[in-house]
Amino acid sequence: MKILRLLINDIKRIVVADISPDGHLVQLTGKNGSGKTSCLDALWWAIEGARHIQAEPIRHGADSGKIVLALGDKHVEMTVTRTFSRKKDPETGEELKPTTTLKVEAESGARFQSGQAVMDALVGALTMDPLEFLRSKPQDQFKTLRQFVQGVDFEEIDRQNKADFDNRTDINRSAKNLRAQAVGIDVPAGTPQERVDTAALVEELDQAGVHNTLIETRKARREQAAADIVRQSEIAAGYRDHAAELRRQADEEDRKAVEHEASVADLRLKFESAEPLPEPVDTTSIRQKIEAAAQINSAVDARTRRQDLEAKAASLEEESIRLTKVMEDRKEGVKEIIAASDMPVPGIEFGDGFVLLNGVPFEQACDAQQLRASIAIAMAMSPKLRVIRVRDGDRLDDDGMQILREMAEKHDFQIWMEQVRGAGPAAVVFEDGTVKAPALQAAE
Repeated sequence: MKILRLLINDIKRIVVADISPDGHLVQLTGKNGSGKTSCLDALWWAIEGARHIQAEPIRHGADSGKIVLALGDKHVEMTVTRTFSRKKDPETGEELKPTTTLKVEAESGARFQSGQAVMDALVGALTMDPLEFLRSKPQDQFKTLRQFVQGVDFEEIDRQNKADFDNRTDINRSAKNLRAQAVGIDVPAGTPQERVDTAALVEELDQAGVHNTLIETRKARREQAAADIVRQSEIAAGYRDHAAELRRQADEEDRKAVEHEASVADLRLKFESAEPLPEPVDTTSIRQKIEAAAQINSAVDARTRRQDLEAKAASLEEESIRLTKVMEDRKEGVKEIIAASDMPVPGIEFGDGFVLLNGVPFEQACDAQQLRASIAIAMAMSPKLRVIRVRDGDRLDDDGMQILREMAEKHDFQIWMEQVRGAGPAAVVFEDGTVKAPALQAAE
């Protein structure tokens, strides 16, 4: 099925165009802004539905627009009519967004209830422009051809791969950070495996402190006793001197002197019989041991932290390896399905995210091979409605035009092509939104 007639009224730049194509190559030509692109857009909107229609489909100054397509082979089998209306808000007077309706009728006049469903079943990838396919990136060419692979949900696989890739990236970043932290921890050579028990050393230091404190206390008491001996002796001597002067108090003074002398004798006995003071404990070595133990324990703790970081990093690295294998297994599974799929063009294969043509990357094939393959792919993507759109046909040289024409005739396809220069005598020439050649037919 091909396009037998295309009628356009007040769509974008087109005032009126009535085209009954003759032959397999329909060349739309004219100056820039004359209506060529508007014609191809109208063709697309009539077939592929409202989701592709631009915000202002109606020609400026008009209140409505219409696109009529007659489809068939030798005779009309189906008529597609898409209308557009521009209305105003009854309250504010502001223009509302244009509305559109679609009507699809069979040759008999019977109207299909769901016209767009009929068109969706009929149309292939009318948006597939073989020249755009040629210029697209390898990964975009790969995505275009994926629709020929049955049984693979590429979007779900891409989503899973992206999730796993992002997860693996985060894991690798965390593992790298942990490794960097571990490397930054300095562990002196010869650090023992176990920490030193500093509690016993601290307890030993406390006991030594108590012992030395007792010695100092006893030493102070003895010094006080010696001072008391001197003081008591001076008091006794004073009393005796005072007794000589004050005889009337002599007895009392003698009694006091005796008491103090007895006390002195007792103190002297204790002082003279006291055992020698022990030597103080030297705490320097204990403190040195505690400091050394602290250094050792710091080194042991550092090694423990480093080992913990290294273990966490190793665990993350294992998870990264697992995710990599999951993605690789998924990729291999897709490769197996792709390898078993029938490609639309002989010599077309899938590489790892790119398209191969006769065993080499598509972009490395010669220009003629690329063009033939792109046209064949576009044809394979529209098997029922045998129509292909080509924008910017001026990019094709004479050889390319010949290839396009030959393939269209050989495979019975209709190619609608937009170009400014080089059009043939049967080209549809646009000027100021109307068709000037080969003939302008009256619009319905």
